[in-house]
Amino acid sequence: MTLTELLAIVLLGGTCLPMSYLLAVTIASYRFRKPIAPNTPPLHLGVLIPAHNEEAEISNTIQTVLKGDYPGNRLTVMVIADNCRDRTAEAARRAGAQVFERRNPSHPGKGQALDWFLSRYKDCFRHLDGIVIIDADVSIDRLCLREISASLSRPDVQIVQAYNGVNNPRAGWRPALCDAAFNVFNHLRMAGAMHLSGTTVLKGLGMGFRTQVLLYYGWPAHSIVEDQEFTLMLLNDGIRVHYNPDAVVRSEMVTRGDRAADQRFRWEGGRFALVRRMAPVMFRRWVTKSDSSFFYALCELALPPLSLLVVSTSLATVSTALWLPQGMWLAAMQWLILAGYVVSGQIQRRAPFATWMYLAAAPFFVLWKIPLYLKMVPGSGTVRWTRTSREAEARKGKK
Repeated sequence: MTLTELLAIVLLGGTCLPMSYLLAVTIASYRFRKPIAPNTPPLHLGVLIPAHNEEAEISNTIQTVLKGDYPGNRLTVMVIADNCRDRTAEAARRAGAQVFERRNPSHPGKGQALDWFLSRYKDCFRHLDGIVIIDADVSIDRLCLREISASLSRPDVQIVQAYNGVNNPRAGWRPALCDAAFNVFNHLRMAGAMHLSGTTVLKGLGMGFRTQVLLYYGWPAHSIVEDQEFTLMLLNDGIRVHYNPDAVVRSEMVTRGDRAADQRFRWEGGRFALVRRMAPVMFRRWVTKSDSSFFYALCELALPPLSLLVVSTSLATVSTALWLPQGMWLAAMQWLILAGYVVSGQIQRRAPFATWMYLAAAPFFVLWKIPLYLKMVPGSGTVRWTRTSREAEARKGKK
């Protein structure tokens, strides 16, 4: 066997494991059923919104909550005005929210703000049945809170994650491709993992908790990807995260390349740091506890982003074609699995026509992300919390 043939085998074999997992979750996603307790009275929910300099968006977000199909006497909106230098607190009060102002510029971040509120103001929310956490720049669908309430009404559900989608997929190729990626990453993978293992992962917003969970834990995760970090802590304690795809929260994706790059670097750089820290822990838990939930958590944690999977599969295909042509059938199978994975996500979420059309721009998206991944190589970049400029702010600046 030549060195080039060995390299082709290594590259092809390295993509087999993630592709096998994608095949399993794709099939399982079609068998998933949402967890709800039908015909139950609405719970008394609190909607908690951490906000940093969100004067332009906070009122709209609060209004989407208050105007939804949920009884007003069973709903409380709470805003954490975190280290704000604008009039976020004033705008939130005018919109009908209770406001809690935090001043601690030496410890910025969403996780820190949530933990501050949940630790200090327990008397303000302990009477609630559940708490839903959303971001300050999102809109929630009309039935979102009813779906979360129905899921939390089941005795076996302590935490439920909503579907996080994109509300501007027609605004350009970046938002459209984000919509396509969310359809697989925030739905298909969630549904598949839920069916296979009975648990999934928190996504940072659209998270519904039974109040006693947050009374006990507060918010102990303070990393850039505090949602995934908290998921693993909960799993270690035997608490599972459920998924309801009919509870929908939508965010506006950035259209400009510089803002999108900052956002992606923060999201994926933080995730890679969490993989390095938590993958060995999840592996040990799987081995010592013989619990398949830890195996699926490890797979979800270690699975590369879709762009990296495309790059690695492309390299494996080229090397196989050049040096190991008898293995091309396996490379072709991997591309079929990848295509089935992406297409299934769009079908299951009923993607708009614009999303389907912009999938043709996916190769440009992949090329755009390669320099970001190079910056994430250890020692070549530092991941820290930064606020991404909102599209509404950009539109306001043009006027």
